[in-house]
Amino acid sequence: MNILRMDGVKWLMIFVSLGICSQTAAQSAIQVSKFSATSKTVILRWTKYTGATSYRITAALKSSPNVPVAFSTFGTNTVMGSISSLSQSVTYIFTIEALDGNQAVLSTASIETETAPDMMDPISGVSSKDSRALVADFNLKTGATYYIIRVENANGFFREDAVLSSPAEIKNLTPYTEYSLSIMAANNGGRSQPSLPVTAKTALPPPQLSTSSPSNDSIVVTWPPVAHAVQYTVSISMFDFSSEMNYNTSNTSLTFPGLDAGALYIIAGSAWDPEGRNGESSLNISQKTRPPTPSSVNVSVVMSNNAAGLLVYWELSQEVYGTIEYQVASDHNQTCNSNSTSCTLSPVGCGEVLTIQVTAFNEAGPSCPSTPVVFITFPCSPDSLALVQSAGGNCTLMWNTVPYADSYRAFITTGDGSEETCNTGINCTYSCQCGYTYLMSVLAYNHAGSSPPGKVLNHTTLPCCPDSVSVSAVSTDTLEISWAASRGAILYQTQAADSSGVVLCNDTASVCALSDLTCDSSYSVVVMPCSEISGCNHACEAHTRDTAPCMPTNLNVSPKTSTSVSVSWTANNRAATYTASADGGSSRHTCTTPGSSCDIADLSCGSAYKFSVSAASSAGQSLPSYSVSLETEPCCPASLAVEQVTVAMTNISWSQANGAHSFITSLTSPRGHARCHTRDSHCLMGCITCGTNYTVTMEAFSLSGLVSNCTYQGFSSSVCCPSGVRLYAMSGDSLRVYWRSTDSSHISVTELTGSRSNYTCTASPGENSCDVEHVQCGDVYHVVVAPLTPEGSKVLFCPQRLYSVTCSGSNVGTGESEIYSCKLVFSPFKCPASWRMLKKNTLNPV
Repeated sequence: MNILRMDGVKWLMIFVSLGICSQTAAQSAIQVSKFSATSKTVILRWTKYTGATSYRITAALKSSPNVPVAFSTFGTNTVMGSISSLSQSVTYIFTIEALDGNQAVLSTASIETETAPDMMDPISGVSSKDSRALVADFNLKTGATYYIIRVENANGFFREDAVLSSPAEIKNLTPYTEYSLSIMAANNGGRSQPSLPVTAKTALPPPQLSTSSPSNDSIVVTWPPVAHAVQYTVSISMFDFSSEMNYNTSNTSLTFPGLDAGALYIIAGSAWDPEGRNGESSLNISQKTRPPTPSSVNVSVVMSNNAAGLLVYWELSQEVYGTIEYQVASDHNQTCNSNSTSCTLSPVGCGEVLTIQVTAFNEAGPSCPSTPVVFITFPCSPDSLALVQSAGGNCTLMWNTVPYADSYRAFITTGDGSEETCNTGINCTYSCQCGYTYLMSVLAYNHAGSSPPGKVLNHTTLPCCPDSVSVSAVSTDTLEISWAASRGAILYQTQAADSSGVVLCNDTASVCALSDLTCDSSYSVVVMPCSEISGCNHACEAHTRDTAPCMPTNLNVSPKTSTSVSVSWTANNRAATYTASADGGSSRHTCTTPGSSCDIADLSCGSAYKFSVSAASSAGQSLPSYSVSLETEPCCPASLAVEQVTVAMTNISWSQANGAHSFITSLTSPRGHARCHTRDSHCLMGCITCGTNYTVTMEAFSLSGLVSNCTYQGFSSSVCCPSGVRLYAMSGDSLRVYWRSTDSSHISVTELTGSRSNYTCTASPGENSCDVEHVQCGDVYHVVVAPLTPEGSKVLFCPQRLYSVTCSGSNVGTGESEIYSCKLVFSPFKCPASWRMLKKNTLNPV
């Protein structure tokens, strides 16, 4: 070490030989950095520069960077050096220069740094914050940005803590241990030398408290022993109360008596060391006392979902902290839990005696159980019901007694929904009517309520006898019995009895027909209602009814005249009126007698009758006897008409005739006769002679061959027509019509009908010609000569002839004129191709 003095400044130079580094081909500028600093000295480090034979460090204040205040030089192999005699907490600019052998600068570099503060005064005071922390008080140092507290103990423990200000807390120490503490001021430049040390000891650790509440008015605190402790202090206070009680003890447990039940207490403790220092206090521990004992316990019966339970409810004598849970228990091993002041034990049965207690719970444990409450549940229902029915319409329900029952109530419900109750001892008498189903039950009662529904006794009385019974005969062997439906009956048994036996009918309806009974007999009829449960009521009233008379037999019908018959039969009834009837035609004919025969008159022609006989009495009417059929002669048609359609042919028609199936109609005269046989109501008859009077007769036949002879008004055929009709041309424009007359007693009329004009002429009786004036020539005429009937009508069946009248000068048919004629019968006129020509003014038909 060389110490040089320059301008009154002492320089301390430290040379460090690091060896010679090999020269590189490409060399960078010199680099410098701070290694460490104190309040008076700064140590720098730099990089070796090739070719440098020495290095020079100069220091200048940052405020005067061009005025060096100190320098140091170092040999060629030195890369670290110090510069001293600096001021504390001052910022300097340090410059490193690499020099060659001629002291020329090869490379340079600068760095700015601060010197550390001066050594501080010793720590002024140390106190124990807790068992693992100390609090140090010290004076602050100008120029220091933070502080370093060095902590050591005799066991080799060493640690430095950086702090920013005073007082400073030193944590994570060992309890009840002595430590040596010194402090250093520090800034960006470094730290000061440690101050003189001071000693301090940490406090005892806190006791690890455990608490419990053995009863609802005490708390027990225990803890393991704390090393080096000579005494303990335990404090206790109620939550939300400011007052606190402290207790000192040298033991490791403590009991606090006389506390409030169900209250929350805050507990803490500390240990004292031999030096009389109170150690670290434990964390506050919350501990509740056990809850108070529930009081005023009451019990009642409740029902839920058809199950019985016991509602237990109670009170607490004082307010408590927090939530209390309750448990209700019975000596029948039934429990329930609740956080309110009620709870239900379920299920419970009838006739039970239970001892019930309530216990409160909190985090500290259970309270003392409440005073036991003995509770008797509702009684059981009687299970041996019996019924006695008396003849007077009363029923008595009886039952046995059951334990713990104070009273009984019987319930009698009828099928119509009505209900009757009675509160008696062990029986109940009520009116039981017919046709009802009675449901009977008994409930027992005590202070807890009624028994559960027990046995239901079902008793059905006999169905009631039906009212409004009606017995009527619906036929000779059948009685119809109807009645009003009776209460309680689901089936009716109806019987009818006479001297010969009994007839039965079973039906669910309120009507029944008893058939195959004996006619003209007296029956006793009874309707007995029945049910499946109680059977049939055989005490119902009987009704007497006679059946209708028996049917007459051996019917015989004998004709007396064409419109009357005699009817006879065999009468076989006790007392009856007989009616014989004839059914047919459009009406019914009867005769009535109490005997065995009568006559029926005024029967209709052409009718088929069925004869039968029936008997009647007050009991009804018999079946009609087997019928006998009888047919009367057919009727003649009421009207007949003869119409002549041609000279020799007529059409005969007639009205309908009952019973007539076919007809033979005859026209008879001295000159001959005509006849037709038909099933129709008309016929066409030929071979009629003109001018003849005919007799008209008819025979009407039935299907069975019965015949009626019918006579009608005579018929006269039409007058005979003239023959040999000729036309003769007269002078001028006149024509004469000539004929041969067959009857001289009738007027004859001649008609000429042309296309342009018509002409007529009339001949008196006996004449056989007539003249027609002013006939227009050049036309064809239809010529008819017909006689008139006595009534003045023209005979329609006379033949018609056709004549052609030509013109010859001013005369008809003269000169060169020709007259042609042809004969037309029953058809429109059409002349043949060849006509015979008549000349010399004579007109004759071909």
